[in-house]
Amino acid sequence: MTTITLPAYGGEQHVSQLRVIRSEWTKLRSLPSTIWCLLATAVLVIGVGLAYAGLRAARPPADPSTFDSAAISLAGVQLAQFAIGVLGVLFITGEYATGSIRVSLAAVPGRLQMLWGKAVVLGATAVALCVPAVLASFVAGQSILSAQHLDTGLGAPGVVRAVLGSALLLTAVGLLGLGLGALLRNTAGGISALFGLLFAPQLVLGLVPESVSDSAYRYLPAPAGAAVSSVHQDPLALGPWTGFGLFCLYTAVVLGLAAWQLRRRDA
Repeated sequence: MTTITLPAYGGEQHVSQLRVIRSEWTKLRSLPSTIWCLLATAVLVIGVGLAYAGLRAARPPADPSTFDSAAISLAGVQLAQFAIGVLGVLFITGEYATGSIRVSLAAVPGRLQMLWGKAVVLGATAVALCVPAVLASFVAGQSILSAQHLDTGLGAPGVVRAVLGSALLLTAVGLLGLGLGALLRNTAGGISALFGLLFAPQLVLGLVPESVSDSAYRYLPAPAGAAVSSVHQDPLALGPWTGFGLFCLYTAVVLGLAAWQLRRRDA
């Protein structure tokens, strides 16, 4: 009679946050939507920035002192927010759509480790992509504007902050999308909520008296976040880092609500 010897059981592996992050990185790079969303983000940042710089170089301003050349090069950041935000939504709603979220939560019983792992992976990926993209857009845009002597350099006051702040803003929007996706657990709902949060408040303010809208405008998510990407500040906007901090607070609240719901509800 042949005896089969089974390997000794080594005990349950500890589910550490680092292992969860590695798992989430595997998921992110395996998603077909990842490459398309990241590519769209880079194309919008650079392509729109170059196109707008070319347009403004062909139509130079009457008063160059009020011309924000850095903002011209970074004009594509506003549109790229939606591409990176959609990636954040899809990063988690895809698992709910396929039902694989049950496997993820079974492997990570703590649940919140999974959400924080996704946040770390998405944030690191966004920074790695967006910093080079905004730098490329700035340098290329300034080379176009230099034909009309409208360019500026990284050494000018506020320029480095605007460039790096734009990359940080895109990262925060991606995390906002992740939070909305985790909160709503539906791709269409998460993307709609993202667009609504970034656009709808400004439309609503257009229906109220100007005295009220001017006071409230600076506290809305989109204007607050955009303040960090401009050298010449809008009189109605908050300070650059104050506005960005407020946008991060909105993002943190959404992620906090998503974490609270993840702990209380079944998959």
